[in-house]
Amino acid sequence: MTSSKANRRGNGTRTAGRRWKAALAVVAGWWFRLVPHFQAAAQPRDPERGDVPGWVMITLMSAILVAGLLLLVQPALERLFESAIEQVQP
Repeated sequence: MTSSKANRRGNGTRTAGRRWKAALAVVAGWWFRLVPHFQAAAQPRDPERGDVPGWVMITLMSAILVAGLLLLVQPALERLFESAIEQVQP
């Protein structure tokens, strides 16, 4: 194995670690912004206001599911894209 391939593998591992940390930071930011809203919805100031609508929860859960799946399949999608671009003849 050449040193450039070894360097690429090492950098890829570090890059993947940074991606996970960045993704975790984004999810944590969303979570800490949403918690007060959920707490406010659980104890509404106006008794006639009601609870969080079901469609809001479904949308939120769908967004989290898509983000999670994207984190899992992103490296495969990147490899697929790169191999397709390499096959293009100028």
